[in-house]
Amino acid sequence: MNLILISCMMAILISIVLMTACSLISKKSILDREKMSPFECGFDPKSSSRMPFSVQFFLIAVLFLIFDIEIVIILPMIVTFNISSLSTWMLTIMMFMMILIMGLFHEWNNGVLEWAK
Repeated sequence: MNLILISCMMAILISIVLMTACSLISKKSILDREKMSPFECGFDPKSSSRMPFSVQFFLIAVLFLIFDIEIVIILPMIVTFNISSLSTWMLTIMMFMMILIMGLFHEWNNGVLEWAK
């Protein structure tokens, strides 16, 4: 127990020392208007370079990642079909698919999948 505690304290201490050293060594840049503005041949930009990001694109990306991970979870179930009993395997698949379908309907009811508003 003492060995684990000492190892954790050493890891935390090394992390703190490295973060402090990096912040002291790193180059500090002074933020001014010219450095923060986009380069347009020396002219002032016509519009803001900080365009607002659409939340709809972010939600679609998150949904894609969720369903992509779910496919990765489903693929090993095909391999375990021969190893496990049919009733256990079917119950697992049905529960997993039911959770997926309930999540899809929940997202649909909340309007996440609608583009035009």
